[in-house]
Amino acid sequence: MPHEGNSAEGAAPRLDWQSAASMTETWDLTAPLRQAIEEAEQLIFNAPFIKTEQDRLEGYDYLAGRIRMAMQMAFDYDLDRPLFVNPTHQFSRQGLDNPDAIYFNAFLREGVEYVVRGRRGTTADLSFQVMGGQYSADSAATNLMAFDDRELDVRPDGTFEFSYVAEPGAKTMIVREVFNDWETEERGTLTIERQDTLGKPARALTRDVLAKKYDVAARSLVGSIQTWFAFPHFFQYQEPANTLTAPQSTPGGLASQRSSIGHYELDDDQALVVTVPRCDDGAYQGIQVGSDWYASTDYETHQTSLTKAQAVTDPDGLMRFVVSEQAPLSEGGIANWLETTGHCTGSLMLRWQRLERDLGVEDGPTVTVCHIDEVGDHLPHAVPLSTEEYAARLAARQRSVARRMIS
Repeated sequence: MPHEGNSAEGAAPRLDWQSAASMTETWDLTAPLRQAIEEAEQLIFNAPFIKTEQDRLEGYDYLAGRIRMAMQMAFDYDLDRPLFVNPTHQFSRQGLDNPDAIYFNAFLREGVEYVVRGRRGTTADLSFQVMGGQYSADSAATNLMAFDDRELDVRPDGTFEFSYVAEPGAKTMIVREVFNDWETEERGTLTIERQDTLGKPARALTRDVLAKKYDVAARSLVGSIQTWFAFPHFFQYQEPANTLTAPQSTPGGLASQRSSIGHYELDDDQALVVTVPRCDDGAYQGIQVGSDWYASTDYETHQTSLTKAQAVTDPDGLMRFVVSEQAPLSEGGIANWLETTGHCTGSLMLRWQRLERDLGVEDGPTVTVCHIDEVGDHLPHAVPLSTEEYAARLAARQRSVARRMIS
């Protein structure tokens, strides 16, 4: 039988409302975050590219991911006890995230020695990058160091280890593990340690420490939204719509990566045919459609990205992709259809990684805009898929994302 009041033996004392109000005023640590969420909501609601209610709904979903990332950035990271955190995934999309990649970040302190250990999986690429500063609405972070696992001494059992003393300006170590074949490749393992704090207990929580964490989360939330609103205007939107650049060094990216960037603007009855040579001088090659939020679109239950392992290569060595709202050629579309998922505008990006040579213009894409009924004129080898066949492709994507557990 439940106890009533404070008279029951062992019951916790109750605070009267005056005491509770006083405590709230003293302990209102979440105030900066609440204010930041309100400011972030206004940024999302008034985004200049919103055209439909669906756009705004997706904006609120994007906001949830930004809040999640901001809390993770502030509370999961500890400069004294570093670890690799996965802040970008299917529930927290940002920076035109690559659907084929798992991202890990660790914060660094200048002058401190770190030991990174891991076991190499079977993914197409494993790369490391040290960044100075952070991306902002005004500038990109500085690339201080970038290399892939070809520069590591990987033992026969797949394990590796290296030390790194954080150089002046070093703020973040970023690791990307990239899948070319979602169904067969396996991820590895990864840890980072500070030798001078290993074995020591964490500092006790204080009110000042928690207040600082909530303040960091607040600033990170608003700052990240402003950053990714501005970022595509530095690069993507410098190019005309429905064009793609020649392969080039990725801004703020990796030494062994090249990319082609652009953005599309299509009517519902139009298609963009992207033709690119298959490159076998690198372990990974992929293409994706992104949203105006400068983030990946639903790559689990829609086909909005393809790697060279997932795509069909024609007998002439070319991969021909169709970016469109309507299914090209037939009811189930084609194997190389990239869905725009209800968006008449958005980002486009092609990536090549772990390259053994540099790329030239001839390795890059060409683009043609046509009516959806004319797509077949540009696809000499395409084979239409049935609805069931295309559904099977989507089912495989869902299983693969679940298997690699990137959230």
